[in-house]
Amino acid sequence: MATEPFRMTATELLGAYASRALSPVEAMKSVLARTAERNPDINALIFIDEDAALAEARESEARWAKGAPKGALDGIPITIKDSIAEATRPMLRGIKANMGAKPSGYDAPPTARLKEANGIVFAKTTMPDFGLLASGVSSAFGITRNPWNLDFNPGGSSSGAAAGLAAQCGPLAVGSDIGGSVRIPAALCGLVALKPTQGRIPHLPPSPVRSAGPLARTVADTALMLTTLAGADPRDYGCIPADGTRYETLLDRDLSGLRIGIVMEGQNRHMPEPAVTSAVEAAAKVLENAGATIVPLPWVVGDDFMETTSIIFLMRGFTEFQKLPEHMRAMIPDHFTAWFERIPSYSAIDVGNSLDRLEVIKARVLAQLAEVDFMISPVLSYSGFPAEMLQVPTEQGGIGYTPVWNQTGNPAASICCGFDTEKNLPIGLQIIGQRFDDLGVLQLAAAYERMRGFEMHWPD
Repeated sequence: MATEPFRMTATELLGAYASRALSPVEAMKSVLARTAERNPDINALIFIDEDAALAEARESEARWAKGAPKGALDGIPITIKDSIAEATRPMLRGIKANMGAKPSGYDAPPTARLKEANGIVFAKTTMPDFGLLASGVSSAFGITRNPWNLDFNPGGSSSGAAAGLAAQCGPLAVGSDIGGSVRIPAALCGLVALKPTQGRIPHLPPSPVRSAGPLARTVADTALMLTTLAGADPRDYGCIPADGTRYETLLDRDLSGLRIGIVMEGQNRHMPEPAVTSAVEAAAKVLENAGATIVPLPWVVGDDFMETTSIIFLMRGFTEFQKLPEHMRAMIPDHFTAWFERIPSYSAIDVGNSLDRLEVIKARVLAQLAEVDFMISPVLSYSGFPAEMLQVPTEQGGIGYTPVWNQTGNPAASICCGFDTEKNLPIGLQIIGQRFDDLGVLQLAAAYERMRGFEMHWPD
């Protein structure tokens, strides 16, 4: 074929399988070879099972040869984040103390949906300890690097998922997002990712703020993944019943008449880096030229938001830390134990006050969103930070653009809107929609993808 299979999107692979131009075995071999070539540099994929992947690919090949594929992702190579349970592999959650753990023995809902669609889960991907960092540094796996520029971080906590996709080690990945963990690495790696409406994609353990989310190199592939992952699972008490929407078939939309709010300010009302500001404002102009009305909006999240939510996040990590045996706690990195030492100083009143302040913030943000059809913003206030950094920089707005939408449950996507040419790094645009309007968010992303005026040339 003119295009090497590892470079193809999932949508392109499915078309090639149907036309007999390519077989799932050829595609899987190509992805595995690409992974062997690139993974040593980026350190993104773990628990790779080549034998099982090729066996599944041969079964898929036989189905396609008979003209009877089974499932929407039959024969498509896919990775899942370390924190998503898969029966035959362990789940370390990035923690060195968990090394040597037994396989999970069960499939979490996202894994189960992928397998039901006959996608080939050929590897898991790296993440930072506890999923508590927006960085690709882990005590279990070391440093995961951004394939666009190996000196830089891919972001987190779905760090390996994003780095692997940008390096073209498979066309699809599933991550999870509790404060930006699919959107942040997608932005830093030039990808499309969706944090769905809370409950749209069932996950374990059930959570009011944490969701599994698809990552891909195109909007069409992200939509295809959402179709597969969405729906009910009795193990997640907060999931939304399936409605049969095939998102990938409904992406066309006229933007005329849409009101789209834009927020450029970040934490403490800082403006993003010039390259980020320029890219996001240019994206807004593209949407405006397509008929949308762009409405500048102020920062209403509040300067106390990150401090308020940090208490809740730290308590979540501390609960997991406490469950470890004493000898294993000694293996937890010092920066985490230093954070966890703060927990005893918090009283029940402190926690209650944080939750109360959070409700006030959510009400403010949702009132602003109600004035428009969609909202756009940067995903991050900067285009990148060094690979070795444990946590993202807090200046110039930090990560304040993403976590509030986990708290409200609204769908939010990331899509590449330009590049920082000095660092050779992509820049992400965040698109936020009304609750339950995941389709609208994907439609707006697809419209922008068609009109943005540049092609994605993935790093080699």
